[in-house]
Amino acid sequence: MRVPRARQQGLTLVELIVAFTLMLLLTTMAVPLARYKVRRDRERELRWALREIRAAIDKYKDACDMGLIGPPKLGTECYPENLQVLVEGVPAAGSPDKKYRFLRRIPVDPMTNSTDWGLRCVQDDPNSFSWCGENVFDVYTKSMEVAPDGTPYREW
Repeated sequence: MRVPRARQQGLTLVELIVAFTLMLLLTTMAVPLARYKVRRDRERELRWALREIRAAIDKYKDACDMGLIGPPKLGTECYPENLQVLVEGVPAAGSPDKKYRFLRRIPVDPMTNSTDWGLRCVQDDPNSFSWCGENVFDVYTKSMEVAPDGTPYREW
């Protein structure tokens, strides 16, 4: 017994080709948008991490200037010797049992995916990418990438 053609279900080859072509077109448009969103998210995380570390350095400097933490080492000018000092903490002045901690952990650099940040001393040139090793005045990412506006991420 034959089934009339009008009752048959399914797609023809032409309909399948058109459907796959439309799906391919939509996905090729979505990929650049997804890449752009990922990049913007990494930039937002970088700004947040830089802000957090710089605020901790400033709090350390303020606490040292006010005499809340022990006497500063020579040559540090009341700035931390390295970023790990901000995490481990510094003994309070006059109370060796109490420690001031300025960071819970060193934030991960979203551009390099590591906790290895570029450091600058007070004595360094502001545009320098070398560290004198005596104190930490500022941090920057070690990424060589450039932002969409043309500025290198290491200058943020």
